[in-house]
Parts: sequence; structure tokens; C-alpha cells
Amino acid sequence: MSTVLLRLCAVFGVSLLLAIPAAAQQQSGSDIGGPFELQGVDGARFGSVDLKGKPYALFFGFTNCPEVCPMALAEMSFSLAALGEDADRLTPVFVTVDPERDTAEHLDTYLEAFDERIVGLRGTDDETAAVAGAFRATYRKVPTSGDDYTMDHTAIIYLIDANGAFFDKIDYREDHEAQLAKYRRLIAAHETGHHEH
Repeated sequence: MSTVLLRLCAVFGVSLLLAIPAAAQQQSGSDIGGPFELQGVDGARFGSVDLKGKPYALFFGFTNCPEVCPMALAEMSFSLAALGEDADRLTPVFVTVDPERDTAEHLDTYLEAFDERIVGLRGTDDETAAVAGAFRATYRKVPTSGDDYTMDHTAIIYLIDANGAFFDKIDYREDHEAQLAKYRRLIAAHETGHHEH
């Protein structure tokens, strides 16, 4: 395990033995994905129209997530670094499922701990529900002590091709090389025009 990953684990208090929340389901099929538009951390609207013509990797999470999200974003960051210049051929996207707490400013600050290419997006409750629904992702608020809460959510990285179609998925717990291979296949499919995986 890399020094960077161990450092991130220490910063976020992350256990190295993780489990995906119960809401995370195996996803497959052509009905995953679709048009969407949310707000970027700069306040500008950003969505599937902006992503068209370039493959992207999308992950749903929230900034108060104690384990899964920082680990998934760390793995995504390591893969982007390992891809070198090829990483610029895809767009990594993080969509918060907790817009109530994840303001644009807070989301921007949170993402500073990860690869600078990751695009942070947030929406209204309705917009968030719509984009999650398009990707067959689930999330729900889970009350904790006092008036606090956490979020249970689908914890996979969706790989979407340049045409906006579902290409593959990554479980952040997969071996790093296996994750990297999937990113490379996504990029290669775009470069060659083949969409088989």
C-alpha cells in the first residue's frame, strides 16, 4: 500500500478494512446513465453536455463520509496519477448525495485532498435524486446520535464512454492494478472507437 494512501487513511481516520454500504448493488446494463446537469464548485452549471465526447468516471458520495468516499477518491487519484498524460483523456467526477451540508465551498475544500482533475458537483434535492436515479444509484439519510446523520449510498465508480453510455464499473476495494486496467480500457476504447470491454 502506497505512502500516500496510508497518509490519507491517517488524515481521514480511515480503517483499512472497509465494507461498501448495503445500498451498493452490482450494476450492469444499458439503462445506466443519462443526461444531467448540476452545479460545479465554481457555481457554474455542468453536466452530461459538457462531458460529451470524452469518457468519464463518476462516483456518488459525501464529504462527511468517514471511510468509503475518501478511500474511493484516493484510489481514483492514485489511478489518475498512474495513468500519466492518459488521465487527461477522461474526466473524473464526484457528485455529492448530501447537498444539505455539502455547499460548493465545502465541496471544493474537501476535494483539495485529492487529484485536482476531479470535478465536484452538487444539486438541489430533486436534481440529486434525478442524477442518482439515472445511474441506478441509491442513497438515503441515516440518523445518528443527536440531530446528526450519515448517508448510506451506492459506492461504485461508474465508467461512462464518450457517447454517455455505461462502459464498466469499479469497486474501490478492487486491486489497484485491476482498477487501473479498467481506466485504461475505457481510454483505449475511446481512442480506437471500440466500446467493447
